[in-house]
Amino acid sequence: MAEMTVDLVSVERRLWSGEASFVLARTTTGEIGVLPGHEQTLAQMEEAGVIRIDSTDGSSMTIAVHGGFLSITPERVSILAEYAEMSDEIDTERARQALDRADDSEPVGAAAKARAEARLKAAEASSR
Repeated sequence: MAEMTVDLVSVERRLWSGEASFVLARTTTGEIGVLPGHEQTLAQMEEAGVIRIDSTDGSSMTIAVHGGFLSITPERVSILAEYAEMSDEIDTERARQALDRADDSEPVGAAAKARAEARLKAAEASSR
């Protein structure tokens, strides 16, 4: 099985590093699926999105990501996020409350709503 090294780092900490067979991410220009040997790419991450990493050990993880960049070479994927949260770390009740409070009629409220939705989507994906 082909593999690539993946590093997921936020401003606060390194969330995950290891060998993976696939990465799925959402950039400002659309969704991108990355397999080993992918063309070199640098992309801006969506302001609030979800990333899936399929590890070579057969496990899959979902991460809520807020902003940052995705750097791809044929052998490596580096995800440099402003903020990231592993799905099993997400407090879904708190995320639901944030979603309920978000006023999407203002730019700040729309961003808060998008972050809460991304957190809930990541948490939901891990519970399947």
